[in-house]
Amino acid sequence: MIQVKIHSADGQEAGQIQVDEAWFGGKVRLELLRLAVKRHEANQRQGTVATKSRGLVHGSSKKIFAQKHTGRARAGTVRSPKRRGGGVTFAKVPRDFSLGMPKKMRRQALDSALLARLLDREVIVVDGLKLEQPKTKEVARMLKALGVERSCLLALPTGETVLYKSARNLARVRVRPASDLTAYDVLWPSRVVFTRPAFEAVLEARKN
Repeated sequence: MIQVKIHSADGQEAGQIQVDEAWFGGKVRLELLRLAVKRHEANQRQGTVATKSRGLVHGSSKKIFAQKHTGRARAGTVRSPKRRGGGVTFAKVPRDFSLGMPKKMRRQALDSALLARLLDREVIVVDGLKLEQPKTKEVARMLKALGVERSCLLALPTGETVLYKSARNLARVRVRPASDLTAYDVLWPSRVVFTRPAFEAVLEARKN
């Protein structure tokens, strides 16, 4: 069992939650994590780069001059890659870099990422974080009290718009609903911060 500490919004310890490794698959699957990260980074590539080949460059396809008896080197069309203004050799064309991954594998990769962070004591659970209206300073103060000084993922319950608006402008802080987390989201930051309702929702989904 993993002991996960619960903190109040001012950084004080306010209890613990028992987490069974079996809820997250029992072990960290490194190969799945590698594939999940590779898929995420590949899917971020736009693949819109393009250059013109000799077939796309504007100009005549007629041979410039005779092959022999001119005293000059052999030459083809003005669109040849050897000539100024000609096409590009091995021209780049738009392509799709995206990679697929089965839903079950994505879920196992997320569980492995969460388990790895839990085992490394890099998951922080915050209780009592309530705001009536968006206040970025309050979230920044809370993160400072928790000792979060570098990159951070803040996982919130679904539909929590006030906290989302309060934290989305903070540097090096990504805000995600707990139900939409991916393995890359969990692996990217130095700390993963859950609100208590979001963390309990993640545990309940894995207990069943």
